[in-house]
Amino acid sequence: MTVLLGVICVSGAGAVYVAMQEPVADQLPKALPLEKVTASAPAGASFRFDRLDGPPRTVVRDANGAVVATMTDGARTVALTGPARSFKEPAFTTAAVNTTVWVRLLDQPWEAGAEKAQWFRPWLDKVLTDQSPDVLAVAMEYLNGAPAEKDAKAVRFRGDAQFGPVAAGGAGRLEQSDFLDYLGLTWTFPDAGARKPKPAHLGALDCSGFVRMVYGYRLGYPLLGTNEAGQGLPRRAFAIAESGPGALVVPNRRQRTTEYGVLQPGDLVFFEVEQGEDQLDHAGIYLGLDSDGHHRFVSSRERANGPTFGDLGGTSLLDDGGMYSRGFRAARRI
Repeated sequence: MTVLLGVICVSGAGAVYVAMQEPVADQLPKALPLEKVTASAPAGASFRFDRLDGPPRTVVRDANGAVVATMTDGARTVALTGPARSFKEPAFTTAAVNTTVWVRLLDQPWEAGAEKAQWFRPWLDKVLTDQSPDVLAVAMEYLNGAPAEKDAKAVRFRGDAQFGPVAAGGAGRLEQSDFLDYLGLTWTFPDAGARKPKPAHLGALDCSGFVRMVYGYRLGYPLLGTNEAGQGLPRRAFAIAESGPGALVVPNRRQRTTEYGVLQPGDLVFFEVEQGEDQLDHAGIYLGLDSDGHHRFVSSRERANGPTFGDLGGTSLLDDGGMYSRGFRAARRI
C-alpha cells in the first residue's frame, strides 16, 4: 500500500512527522506532502510465527525473515513494522526519535497460538495498512504547542496540555489532572460511578492522566476510577504498575533497573522520583531509541507543565544517569 508521509507543524515545538494514508479526513489536520513510502508487508503476504521468551511472545516475520509484528502474552499492545517516522520536539531536546514501529491495540489480550484463530489474519492485514494515528502519534498530540481540535460536541480532545493549575501561593502545580479534567466531561467508571471534572484542571493532564488519555479515551483501553485491580487501567501510576492489566515486563525491585533490552515502544515505564513515600510516583510511555542512541520516553511532568519527551525538568531518558534514569523502576506492556 502507498502512504503519504506528512508533517504536522507544532507552534513553539518545531515539527512532528507522521505517516498517514491519503485521504485522512477526521483523523489528522491537513498536512504538507513530503515523499511516498511503501508499507513493509502488503496484505496477503506469507508470514512465519516464532515463539520467544522474556517475556513470552509471538513474533511475526515475513518471507525474508524481517519482523513484522510482536504480540506479547497477556497484553493488547502490538508493535508493528511500518513506514518510518521522526518525532521531534526541538524546543526541549536536540534528539529525535526515528522509528519504524507503530503501536496498535488488539481487541483482547494475546494468547499463544492465537495466530490460528479466524479473526487474526484479517486483523493483521488491516493494521499493517492502517496509517491512522497510533499510540505514539496520539501521545505527540498533547506536547507543548500542539494544535487543538474539538469534536462534533465542541469538546477539545487534543492539543497542548498543561500539567495542572498553579498551587496556592504559587509553589508548583497541582496534580490530580485526569483525562476527564482535560476534556471537561463527566465520566462514568465501572468501579467508581460518575466522576465530575474539576474546572480548574480543564486542559490539564498529570502523568497517569496523560497515559489514560492516550490509551484510554483516545484509543479505547478500559479505564477504572480507583486504584484497585480490575478490567482496565487504574487511576495512579503505582496502581497501574502494580495491578494494571497486561504483562509486567520489568518488575519493581525497589531499585534502579537497567533492563532496557526487554522494552518495546508503547510500554508504560514507571519511576520513583519524589521525596518521601517509597512508592512509584511517575509514569510515561516508552518511545524507543533516540537519535543519540538513548532510551527515551514521553510523560507529563510538573516542571515542564505538561507532556514532553524533551529534557525540561529532567532528561526524558532511562539510561543517562539523570533523575528519571536513576528513578526508573518498572515497565508494563498493556
